[in-house]
Amino acid sequence: MVAAALGKINTTIAITSTCIGKGIASSTTASAKYRGGLTRANSTAQTQRTKHALAAPNSAWSRVANKQQHFGRRGAARAFRGNVVMAAGPSVESLKSARADLEALIKKEHCAPILVRLAWHDSGNYDKSTGDGGANASIRFEKELGHNGNAGLPLALSLLEPIKQKYPDVGYADLFQLASATAIEVSGGPKIPMRYGRVDAQSDKEVPINSRLPGGAAPFHDADGKHPEKESKNQTPDHHLRRVFYRMGLNDEEIVALSGAHTLGRAHKDRSGLVSMTETKYTKDGPGRTTGGMSWTPNWLQFDNSYFKLLKQAKEGRGDPELLRLVTDACVLEDDGFRPFAEKYERDEAAFFADYAKAHAKLSELGSTFSPPGGITI
Repeated sequence: MVAAALGKINTTIAITSTCIGKGIASSTTASAKYRGGLTRANSTAQTQRTKHALAAPNSAWSRVANKQQHFGRRGAARAFRGNVVMAAGPSVESLKSARADLEALIKKEHCAPILVRLAWHDSGNYDKSTGDGGANASIRFEKELGHNGNAGLPLALSLLEPIKQKYPDVGYADLFQLASATAIEVSGGPKIPMRYGRVDAQSDKEVPINSRLPGGAAPFHDADGKHPEKESKNQTPDHHLRRVFYRMGLNDEEIVALSGAHTLGRAHKDRSGLVSMTETKYTKDGPGRTTGGMSWTPNWLQFDNSYFKLLKQAKEGRGDPELLRLVTDACVLEDDGFRPFAEKYERDEAAFFADYAKAHAKLSELGSTFSPPGGITI
């Protein structure tokens, strides 16, 4: 959210929220809503969409007998859950309107970091070897919200729920990923080449095992296999990042590009346990619902390549003690495989933006089943 935005702490790809704070006491109540009511509302909307879709004699949804031809063998199994035929995705109009509402929300609440973090953590538990996890909105269930690294995310869900209710044909998985891409763009970053139509997880039975998200400091856990919580034999940060992101099917270039999203957000001492200060000159006045924490960059609501520039300064002995620099950050300039990409992004912001946009889009689709199969673009 590398990073947030993906274990033991919420700072590796988890981009630390600017929104977690005054409302945190109510986040337990917000979370409780997701134990059933919100899922039922979503299911009702999907059922209504399905009825309309099935009524169209020439629609793909009416051709149930040909579902394997339309979806493929594995896609059909996931697009037809139980006796319910999943609807054919959100309308372009709903997606565009939801995006406009998200832009207004982000500007009002200064909450870009937590929205990126929510989406990344929904995606970041994907395992290519087992095919489970990924961007299917299973993070909305309390079972997954309790996983390592997801503290505070019920608040992100509560921020997005009014928009979900306004646009019931937009699924949760799509909404989370749309919010993340919009947050990057609103913060000055690149336009992400997104597609929509993800099929939502229907229950917490689709929640994958815990401890797949990355940590930010030793002792590092394995983060993969049948026991991802086990302490890794290799405790180097570069090995840990590769173990996490290779499990998802990402490569070194994508790891470094996604690390650059730490230009956004903060980490808090009472949540991550890794930062040395409760506030800095960059965070003591917010903005947002909360103050304090440590940020990776001075302008932690601006998406640019300053993360890489500041890492270089720190490596040269010119680091700012009031800025955060985890070992999983430092290693992108120290590891031989990561360094060429970090140096390129430090020199060339346009190159960083181009590579980041591709990596973000790839992350946003991990583990997703799309309906229609080719997805929907806006």
